[in-house]
Amino acid sequence: MVKKLLILDLVLLCLGPSVAIVSVGALLGPVLCITGSLTVGPIPDSLDATTADGTPVTLDRKQLTHAATVITTGAGIPGVGQPGVRVALTAGLTESRLRMLANTGAYPESGAFPNDGDASDHDSLGIFQMRPQAGWGTVAELMDPVYQSRAFYGGPDGPNFPTPRGLLDIPSWQQMDPGSAAQAVEVSAYPDRYRNWLPVADTILSALTTPANSVGGGSTSGPGPVPETTRIVFPLPEGTYTSTDSFGWRSDPFTGEREFHSGSDLAAADGTPISAIADGRVTVGEFSAGWGGLIIIEHTVGGARVASYYAHMWQDGIYVTAGETVSAGQHIGDVGSSGRSTGAHLHIEIRPGGQGQPPVDAVDWLAQHGAVPTDSSTPRQGGCQIGAGS
Repeated sequence: MVKKLLILDLVLLCLGPSVAIVSVGALLGPVLCITGSLTVGPIPDSLDATTADGTPVTLDRKQLTHAATVITTGAGIPGVGQPGVRVALTAGLTESRLRMLANTGAYPESGAFPNDGDASDHDSLGIFQMRPQAGWGTVAELMDPVYQSRAFYGGPDGPNFPTPRGLLDIPSWQQMDPGSAAQAVEVSAYPDRYRNWLPVADTILSALTTPANSVGGGSTSGPGPVPETTRIVFPLPEGTYTSTDSFGWRSDPFTGEREFHSGSDLAAADGTPISAIADGRVTVGEFSAGWGGLIIIEHTVGGARVASYYAHMWQDGIYVTAGETVSAGQHIGDVGSSGRSTGAHLHIEIRPGGQGQPPVDAVDWLAQHGAVPTDSSTPRQGGCQIGAGS
């Protein structure tokens, strides 16, 4: 685990500088710099999102403030990063809809602490529905959203180390599906429900945080508009790939369970160059749980925001960082087989509306928008060399 955390720290150092977060007590005030990979901005009054099964959700300011607590707490803990925060938000949404819940039936005193309502699930409390009898903490501690967040992340400096286990105490959690990682901490009787809330967690991250500026080479960015793209291109050179797994429902290759596949898988030789599908701005360029090497780019196509996702690159096969502007056809990475992958391929997603919004069939979208082939002679880019991951 120590070795894996060291690798993750090196990746974060390579991807960008220390970034700013804000304390929940001053969410609308000046930001304070700490080591991390996330920046939290002003909290909106409400946020609309959609679960994986298509159910619309509206989060209010209290829920979003708790989300900010989860994000900022995770940003201050080495080894968590954006992948760990995604898992925590997914767990909090599933367990309580990101509400600080009392449980006056089991613990009458819990109602005296600030809360967003009363629940009655055994003796569970708070955002992550943690149980005092299971050793997560006292009633007073578990009615504190910062304490609950620290307990969920765990690790050697967590309040419950070594047990109950937090996320950082789960072996190889970075390689798990985020829903499975949440279940590994929560140990719920309903393990499959977490994945449904991952798109909502992504929407929260997109709405509450902004990417760190890039380090050299490329333009830095803020949350402003992305210029209209000049063209649409296919992400892999013509003749180098085979479509192996389409968008839609499928049997998960790891679990055998029926699961919705949010992207299109294009099998290609390890090291095949991957191109940006359109002009845009990079919001994510890092090694992530489940996704492996992940790049997300925001574009403007026909006056509307669109996000493209590129997954499963090796650590040394990512050539852009958050904040860079890229052009259509630019070589942004190489095909790999990291994360939840059974062989070298590109997992490509297209999400109209932007990062965290529901995906559409990427291959169909590219065809409908007249994507032209990329040039297989695209020059190779230099990148941050840390070594191949798996």
